[in-house]
Amino acid sequence: MTEKTMKKHRLLTTMSLFVIIVLTYLSAAITQFNIIEGIATLPEALRWILSNLMITQEPLEKLPTILASLLETIFMSIAATTIAAVISIFLALFGSNTTKVNGPLSVLARFIASISRNIPVVAWALILLISFGQNSITGLLALFVGTLGFLTRAFIESIDEAGQSSVEGLTATGETYFHIVYKAVIPQCLPQIISWILFMIETNIRNATLIGILTGTGIGFTFDLYYKSLNYNAVALVTLCIVITVIIIELFSNYIRKVIQ
Repeated sequence: MTEKTMKKHRLLTTMSLFVIIVLTYLSAAITQFNIIEGIATLPEALRWILSNLMITQEPLEKLPTILASLLETIFMSIAATTIAAVISIFLALFGSNTTKVNGPLSVLARFIASISRNIPVVAWALILLISFGQNSITGLLALFVGTLGFLTRAFIESIDEAGQSSVEGLTATGETYFHIVYKAVIPQCLPQIISWILFMIETNIRNATLIGILTGTGIGFTFDLYYKSLNYNAVALVTLCIVITVIIIELFSNYIRKVIQ
């Protein structure tokens, strides 16, 4: 790297840092956030947490109910992710530059992915809540729509990054479109596809907690119920169960990713 290039790099870094500082200051001024006051309240907040969010014998008696709600959330997340993954594979094949059938279908697939991905899952839950009411179907559909857009985009990138040599070789031999996809595209992208699916299952378990508060289902509803009744000991137990579940699933997912890569 030449001296001129290094100076240019340092200048860009300094300018970027300056812009970040200015934006941070403006954001704090607009929202009237005082970082000194925020830091000063931390000790009091920690004292409140330690004195209220304690797991005692009483909430432990509610553990079977909490675990049942948590299991419902896990199954809902897995179901939404699995269904979305199947549909996303087809949309990704149509939307990818490597495997697209024609231009309009590719644009349509990318448009569907963009719409479902750029609208937050919470917004989808509120939209669907009007039509379907507070039930598990609403939560599943909200997770499904949000997952569909994310996975479609991720699968498109995975397919586009796949090697073109095998695709071109099978095309030259006169293989059909489905044979090319089955023999050349899917085998190369399968590890990435599985990795993205596992990542979305982890993400959806976290999202399902918030969705459950809105739709009245799963562990989110249980958390909201105890929180509104000021049963903070039970809230602490619910939170602990969620954290442990997410960590276990993340460790399991990381192990699978290492095996398939």
